[in-house]
Amino acid sequence: MKFKKLIMTTVLAASQVAMVLPASAEEAVQNNPATEASVTDQAANQAGTVTGTEEVTGTETGTEVEAGTTDQAQDPVEGQTGQDDGGNAGTDQANQDTDDQENSGATDNSSTTPPAAESTSTSGTAGQLVLLMNSNKMYQDGKEYLAGHPMEVKDGVSYVSIRAIVERAGLQLSYDNATKETIIIRGTDELRFTMNTSSYKVNGVTTKMSGTSYSANNNFMVPLTAITKALNMPYTWDQVGKRVIVDVNTKPVASFSIGNTEVIAGETQVQYLTEATSPMGLPIVNEEWQGREEMFMTPGQYVVTYRVQDSNGQWSDPFSLTITVVKPHTPPVANFTTNKETYKMGEPITYTDFSTDEVGIKNRTWENQGQAFFTPGPVTIRLTVENVFGQTDTFEKTIMISNETLYTRDEFNKLFTPVGEKYVFNGTSVPSWERVNYTFTSDPTTLIRANSPETVYSKGILYQEEAIGDTRFLVHHVNATGQNVKMYVIATNENEATAHLTQTNLGFAGPNQYATGVGKASVQRYYESMQTGSKYKDIYIAPGESKIILNELSAISLKPGEVISLLADMNSDYTLKYEVIMIGEDQDPFATLPYLSVLPSDIHNRGTYSDATRHIEYGELIGDKPVRLLLGDNSSDPFLVGADGPTGDYKLNAGNFGVVYTIKLHRVAPNTLVTFNPRGGFYTGYIMVNGSIVPVANNSGLSAPNENSVLYRTGEREESLELLFTAAPGSNLSVNLLFQQMPEVKQP
Repeated sequence: MKFKKLIMTTVLAASQVAMVLPASAEEAVQNNPATEASVTDQAANQAGTVTGTEEVTGTETGTEVEAGTTDQAQDPVEGQTGQDDGGNAGTDQANQDTDDQENSGATDNSSTTPPAAESTSTSGTAGQLVLLMNSNKMYQDGKEYLAGHPMEVKDGVSYVSIRAIVERAGLQLSYDNATKETIIIRGTDELRFTMNTSSYKVNGVTTKMSGTSYSANNNFMVPLTAITKALNMPYTWDQVGKRVIVDVNTKPVASFSIGNTEVIAGETQVQYLTEATSPMGLPIVNEEWQGREEMFMTPGQYVVTYRVQDSNGQWSDPFSLTITVVKPHTPPVANFTTNKETYKMGEPITYTDFSTDEVGIKNRTWENQGQAFFTPGPVTIRLTVENVFGQTDTFEKTIMISNETLYTRDEFNKLFTPVGEKYVFNGTSVPSWERVNYTFTSDPTTLIRANSPETVYSKGILYQEEAIGDTRFLVHHVNATGQNVKMYVIATNENEATAHLTQTNLGFAGPNQYATGVGKASVQRYYESMQTGSKYKDIYIAPGESKIILNELSAISLKPGEVISLLADMNSDYTLKYEVIMIGEDQDPFATLPYLSVLPSDIHNRGTYSDATRHIEYGELIGDKPVRLLLGDNSSDPFLVGADGPTGDYKLNAGNFGVVYTIKLHRVAPNTLVTFNPRGGFYTGYIMVNGSIVPVANNSGLSAPNENSVLYRTGEREESLELLFTAAPGSNLSVNLLFQQMPEVKQP
């Protein structure tokens, strides 16, 4: 009994396999002459009952026309719901043919093929498979093939035999006995079909089909678009011929590009970057070039063509690219003149650059280009220019310096050093200059200075404070935690009413490893925000709400060793609690804040200070003799006194960093030179002079006490002068503003 049951089970399984993969799914018409293609097909058909491992190789690409997206009266591939008479007639006929076939269980190709389809059935081009509606006839490359069952329409959906598509499209076909799935493989794509289901798997993803699979005359029938859509095979519906034309092109695809930005005749080794793929996943075994040169010797347009061959022997369509070969570039020509050939010592020299290049000069490098010279004898000046192609040229000229003196070096510097540039002088004499005995008034601006610990070794709270009204933030820290971090300023409203916080001016710089450069840039941007108003912002904080403010600070992570610097002005109508924190770059600031502790301060300064905006007005004549206006010295300019927010400890704002000074000088003498001279050490920053932002000093800084940066020169009449200054973090105080008469202008 068990043996009989085993035999029945085996027979049943074999019949299911044969139904899914019939041995004679399609055959070439006998009248066709034997060709390589037909011999291969016949060999496959003679294999007998398929065991689930038979494969036929091929590949194609394309797109699907979904049901409802086209005129259904003309395209019955996905459904037939058109309203015109012709469309209904076609639908009725197709449905009737389908019904007849299903009822009879037989296929009569001659009676079901529409006459129009017969007359146009062989008009498909290379790479196309022509399927006739309600017929088992197919045409490919001028040959006729017979499917195991006609393409037919059921419930508005066109079905085809899996075997018919697979063998003609050259796909791999197999059967999984364990899962009872018919498998189609093309390259890396895998389709799995199960009998009597309305879904299938596309690369492991269950996907709905437009109809339900079924068996007809031992042929596994699936919606045509289940295959064309999954494998991206385009098709078209021929209304006149009642046929579907599927693009089953399996040729490899070749292309290439040029890796050189420019190809120069006789100079450039051309870099050919090829790309070749097979839709079937076959290896590329051969390539062919036309017009390729490793180096083109003559300028012009060259057409280069490339094609490849796969392991099946199929060649790709040729891919052509036009390569523009340009003539060799000529180097730039360096040239300049001076306004004279011979100069006195201290006489200004005017240089005129006449350098040229066919495209453009990228860099100019001068050697010994003095504004004047103070030693007699010949002087050679050189100019090297570089174009965008890296080619250079150098020109030099020798001028003579006579024994006569027009200006001494000090006189020349006072008269001709450009604004924002520096010169060297004897700064040791400056303390003997008379001080400007100014007085000042203050605005009730609260300064929150978070600058300690300046070098932060662990995550935590860097500062805490409460403030109302005008509030200025100065934040300057270095990340030494050994990991990427972010910094935040969080404002919390503990009042019963919504708080309005206004941001007016803001300058932020970093992250960067150079503290003085970051401090300098933050001040420059702070001044720029004053000029433009670009940082103005209204912020509303509800009762009990916390918000991140000064978002520039937290926009970018700080890497180990990097510095940030921020200077910003705010105003609030209610008292707000502010917390400056440093945490890991991936941590949530609000979730992390309750678990942070306040970090202890180091030797640098942190604290909360009142009256942090100072106004200096001076009405007496200034500049008719050497005088100095001293800032940040704790004498003429007393340091702010305050307290540490987290601990309440007494604090002194050494240097008055974060204090903004407005200086109004009502009477500046004619012919006055105004310069900036540091006294406490190295200094680099900016100062606003009559609304213009002036560097201190341009492209460098100043070393105390013998370097001086030019800020302004008055004209032939008495003038008023307005300056706005705040110390750049990372620099040193105190500083002097120097006022002195310029030398008399002489004629050469």
